[in-house]
Amino acid sequence: MLLSQSTRSVSDLLTRWRNPASISSLPLPLSNSSSAGAPACSETVWIVPLQQHSWYDHVRLKRVFVADGTRHQVVLIDVRKLLACADRDNTDYVLKPVAEWHAGKVRGIREFLDPDNPRIPQMPYVTISTRRAPGVLGWFGIEREGVVAFRNGQHRARYLAEAGARWFPVEVHEREAALLREMCGAPDDARTAIRPVLLNAGGV
Repeated sequence: MLLSQSTRSVSDLLTRWRNPASISSLPLPLSNSSSAGAPACSETVWIVPLQQHSWYDHVRLKRVFVADGTRHQVVLIDVRKLLACADRDNTDYVLKPVAEWHAGKVRGIREFLDPDNPRIPQMPYVTISTRRAPGVLGWFGIEREGVVAFRNGQHRARYLAEAGARWFPVEVHEREAALLREMCGAPDDARTAIRPVLLNAGGV
């Protein structure tokens, strides 16, 4: 699928946003406590690089749940593993591949995710469960497989996969976070590619 236009660089974006005192050593936040030390006027934004998308080379994503007590966590996932689990969902809400979407839907998602858009999109929000895997081991309850359902953000997740994202953050209830990491978690080195930054109310 051809996704083309002039590329805007993630390095340029990070240069504009760079705050040496707060960004250079910022860890990947994984729970609601992640923003506890940040000023009230700031929010954490994840920069996700795209490998096969010439309209722009990164997207920005922010949390769905930011208030204290929401009991949700951010988990950095492997895109292929997540979508393999999502394809097992039997609720009739599994989308077709991006190449089969109509042009208006593709354009809408592309414009929605554009890093030049003043509105920062929320990361996908998912739930995960397990079921018996196919085959003898599954029949005897020895082997299980993950099943992911999107509560929000399935279009953006599949578009990001088509655009070459290898990993990106999703939000999940804390009781399912460990299972999501086990079934779909990204490797440790993904933390160096997915960069969270602090964005203040002025957009810098």
